[in-house]
Amino acid sequence: MARHIHTDPDFFGFAALLSETERAELADIRAFLERELAPLADEAWKKAEFPDGVFGKFAELDLAGRSYPEYSNTGKKRRSALFQGFLNLELNRVDPSFAVAAGVHTGLAMGSINGGGSQEQRDRWLPDMVAFRKIGAFGLTEPEGGSDVAGGMRTTARREGDTWVLDGAKRWIGNGTFADLVVIWARDQADDNVKGFVVEKGTPGFTAEKIEGKIALRTVQNADLVLDGVRVPEENRLQRIDSFRDTAEVLRATRGGVAWQALAIAVRAYELARQYATERVQFGRPIGGFQLVQDLLVKMLGNITAMFGLVTRLAQLSDAGQDTPEQAALAKAFTTTRMREVVAWARELFGGNGIVLEYGVAKLFADAEAVYSFEGSREMNTLIVGKAITGQSAFV
Repeated sequence: MARHIHTDPDFFGFAALLSETERAELADIRAFLERELAPLADEAWKKAEFPDGVFGKFAELDLAGRSYPEYSNTGKKRRSALFQGFLNLELNRVDPSFAVAAGVHTGLAMGSINGGGSQEQRDRWLPDMVAFRKIGAFGLTEPEGGSDVAGGMRTTARREGDTWVLDGAKRWIGNGTFADLVVIWARDQADDNVKGFVVEKGTPGFTAEKIEGKIALRTVQNADLVLDGVRVPEENRLQRIDSFRDTAEVLRATRGGVAWQALAIAVRAYELARQYATERVQFGRPIGGFQLVQDLLVKMLGNITAMFGLVTRLAQLSDAGQDTPEQAALAKAFTTTRMREVVAWARELFGGNGIVLEYGVAKLFADAEAVYSFEGSREMNTLIVGKAITGQSAFV
């Protein structure tokens, strides 16, 4: 009798919680991504360039329309958070950089406008963004403010009649070099509250310069932004944003997506490592037949299984409207830490080949470092959860 070999990293079958139709749709999406985008990924990462046509491929998938169906003409219904999680996994399996560029656009930029904009603003911007005719970016982090940007935001907004004047700088802004619409968060000098503004490409005083020399997510075009007397009409101020708490709501929604991204990177690293272990021959047999190699694979699979359980349950809570910021923070902190372990073990299993781009795992090893840090560091997310379980704030 032939032995059954478990090749699926979803060892406990969490995908079975999706409907048969959803699983078939995800299989089609995977095939499309493998055919249309995977061949572009390594060369783009090596050159640190974002290829033309990638957003067009996302439009073909109606990627944004699955989250904002009311602004799509494909007739698709809004998908569950669980389906969106597995879709996120598929995107990141193919390439985390492409997935981040899509996530900045659909999650952070569109999420800010959808959640913080008036109906008129949503109708004005979201149809073009759903169709990827206009690309969005999200300007929150600053050169001197990452984790402390909530209380220490230096970018300012000053109202002059029906116009706002923005001054300051932003850093690490994905899609920032080419975005048509950039959501800029700035502190109102009049009331000291954080407000959101949509700055359109070509606005005088607004400049973007690509950050060079990255070792992670190299394909993502991160930029330093400078706002020097940028004048924005009142009609471009997000009308339902009154404080940083509203900004935090956008981050809560996307933080769960980053947890799925961490899972996806771990899954892909495991897939590559398991396959390599069956093919690489040392001492006359595949290295997968040695105890220490199997130990690495099983540790990877254990982490992945725990990550699957956490993000799946978070998605279920989100679908029920019962998820909390603290749960999203724990998911992000836990999964990115476990991801870091998995990619390190996978690189170890590859030996010297693990540092060569050709074998795939080196790119994942590097990209994991960015995912570990953004959308709130492990330390900041830990403090969010710590406050929730002790009632004591340890923020300084």
